[in-house]
This record gives sequence, structure tokens and C-alpha cells, in this order.
Amino acid sequence: MVIIIAMATCPECDAEIEVDEFDVDKGDQLSCPECGSNLEVTGLAPLELDIAPDEDEEDDDDDLEDDDDDLDDDDEDEDDEAEDDDGGLDE
Repeated sequence: MVIIIAMATCPECDAEIEVDEFDVDKGDQLSCPECGSNLEVTGLAPLELDIAPDEDEEDDDDDLEDDDDDLDDDDEDEDDEAEDDDGGLDE
């Protein structure tokens, strides 16, 4: 069995990282042995790495979108109440 080691550069600390080309696919994540950054394989020929998106940040973004939807619903309820109040003042 032949193992082909490719060299890639950490985008965070510029360390040279040895990666088994047959053991990784595009989208795989690995960790830099020098700085510990989570990296994602973004290219295979040549092997390219980029800083991986944090899973926590993705979850936070989803939560913010849900909160925005809730705020929109609240605004609609307030508009309905304002219309009801205006109707009573005109009499």
C-alpha cells in the first residue's frame, strides 16, 4: 500500500501540515498540530485548507433568525391592537 503525503499550509499560523491525500475529502475537517485551529479541506489538487466555520456560530445564526421571526409576529400583534384602539377613539 502506498501512502501519499501532501503538504498544506495552515491559514492561521502558516505551519506546514502533512496530510494523507487518500485519507481526506473536500469538506473534511482537521486540526492544526501547531495552533490547534479547526481547518476544513477546501481543495484536493493542490491540497488547500481554510479555517473551518464554528458549529456554535452556525447554531447562533439559526437562533437569531428564529428570534427575528418572533419579533415580526409581535409587531403584527401590536399593529392589530393599535387599530382597535384607534377605532374606539373616533367615536
